[in-house]
Amino acid sequence: MGEFLFLASVFLLAAVIAVPIAARLGLGSVLGYLLAGVAIGPGLGLVADTTDLQHFAEFGVVMMLFLIGLELEPRALWDMRHRLIGLGGLQVIVTMLAVMTAALYLGFVWQTALAIGMIFSLSSTAIVLQTLSEKGLMQTSGGRSTFSVLLTQDIAVIPMLIILPLLAVPVGPSLNPDGSISRGTLTTADEAHGHTMSLIEGLPGWGVTLVTLGAVALIIIGGVYGARPLFRFIHAAHLREMYTALALLIVIGIAFLMTAVGLSPALGTFLAGVVLANSEFRHELESDIEPFKGLLLGLFFITVGAGIDFGLFFSEPISILGLALGIMLLKGIILYGLGRAFKLRGRDQWLFTLGLAQAGEFGFVLISFSLQQSILPGYIADRLLLIVALSMLITPLAFILYEHLSKRIKDTDGSVEHDEIDQQGTVIIAGIGRFGQIVNRLVQSVGAKTVVIDNNLQTIQLMRQFGYQGFFGDPLRPDLLHAAGIDKARVLMVALDDPKAAEQLVTYARRLRPDIHIVARSRDRTHTYRLYQAGANDIVRELFDSSLRAGRYVLENIGLSEYEASEAEKLFYHHDRYTVRELAELWDPNIPSSENKAYIARAKELEKELEASLLSALENANDNAA
Repeated sequence: MGEFLFLASVFLLAAVIAVPIAARLGLGSVLGYLLAGVAIGPGLGLVADTTDLQHFAEFGVVMMLFLIGLELEPRALWDMRHRLIGLGGLQVIVTMLAVMTAALYLGFVWQTALAIGMIFSLSSTAIVLQTLSEKGLMQTSGGRSTFSVLLTQDIAVIPMLIILPLLAVPVGPSLNPDGSISRGTLTTADEAHGHTMSLIEGLPGWGVTLVTLGAVALIIIGGVYGARPLFRFIHAAHLREMYTALALLIVIGIAFLMTAVGLSPALGTFLAGVVLANSEFRHELESDIEPFKGLLLGLFFITVGAGIDFGLFFSEPISILGLALGIMLLKGIILYGLGRAFKLRGRDQWLFTLGLAQAGEFGFVLISFSLQQSILPGYIADRLLLIVALSMLITPLAFILYEHLSKRIKDTDGSVEHDEIDQQGTVIIAGIGRFGQIVNRLVQSVGAKTVVIDNNLQTIQLMRQFGYQGFFGDPLRPDLLHAAGIDKARVLMVALDDPKAAEQLVTYARRLRPDIHIVARSRDRTHTYRLYQAGANDIVRELFDSSLRAGRYVLENIGLSEYEASEAEKLFYHHDRYTVRELAELWDPNIPSSENKAYIARAKELEKELEASLLSALENANDNAA
């Protein structure tokens, strides 16, 4: 018990110190976790063996894949089939064959070479998705392409684990590079535990394949026909903690089943998530699993860093580092070529190339499985594990390189040329997402002429299918704005998703046309202040009006009459607009709001004014009703 508490304290302390420092330096949380692991493992020697702990930490990856599966219903997977099969499938196959060819050249037998090709054809789902989410890159074209490839790789692990037992060859005693003898029959885990709870132990290759397919079919059938009755049974207990227990049971139970048949537990839970994506209990599962996922995923990264064998690395530093960089370079070349073929350009192509160049956590799974099946000798497996870990450690640095490159690249959304704008209108709408669409439809419904510009080609094409005119292009380009009639337009509606781009457009338009009326969408109050200082006339916070209406509904259902709730809503609306104008004058972008004393003092005064005004309004409403 004492040893467990000591390890828990060390891991948490390392994370609490390293991750915030890495985040403040712009390195991302993943590199912080990895460096924390390096510090407490090879650095200070506080953690000697992370093998058992890493198995526990891998549940972070397991839960992440389960949550991803819940977000991807089968129809969504079908819609992504072209990128999954085309881009993702080609990446796995081409990389596998390229690495296999290199391994054959180095003298490995074809079975071992093929296994090594499979191992390095995969990338790190955990690191890449975490980094894409943190840096807000998931919705870019490069981010979506990267996600598609990662999803294909995760799915490809299933056939890989089915094929690997068929590659098993009898391995006799062999001489390791250090002069020791490797018998190649039992792994360290086998020797330590003697027997594992396996459903495939002792089965021939075809038997392993049948049992594996049966386990996958069981998950699908159980998810389709068994989930709803089970959830209804739990719901009848009216105990909140039972939902959490059931969610953990689903994840852990499927992970155990997958482990028993030699499959990746993460792939099994991903498949279960996809099956349950259409379930009415999906959101309940997400909320129950999310807290465990974040903590365990961080623990996984720490164990990867702590598990790096620097002793082996320093015994062969040039060859091991050279192989790690060589693998990343080879994968990078393949990814760059595939990105070009699938019309990725500029920063999207570099995000795709640098983001996927590493090996991944499923490489650990395949190496361990290949060792169990006598496909890899022990000394080769040790070096492969180190190469995979080093490539994962280098990955956050690759994302930093991408950020530097992206600042120097002028993107044009692939090879697709921007539309030639041949129309002008009274209203120019920059950005036609969920927000801009409503504005466009409303303005057009009264007969006003609009010109819509958006740099998302798919959105523009979707608009055209429904009969709406729109132009593909970057709204920040002066030539496109002039072509759209910025010199004569009465109103510019800025509805861009990117806050910085919105500020730049407002600043440019105000400088070009001091008389034009600018309506801008803001993300939050701080963004509102920035747009106010940039010169926007009317600023609409994207969630403010809907939140205000929801608040009115709450008031109506806690005892206030519709009239009282409506009056409170109106008063709050007008006072908030007044508050924003007042505070915008005091807001300083160079001083954090928490340290701006004048801003804080005025905010407190305005809040007291609001409370007094609301009480007065409610008293007047009661007097009028009486």
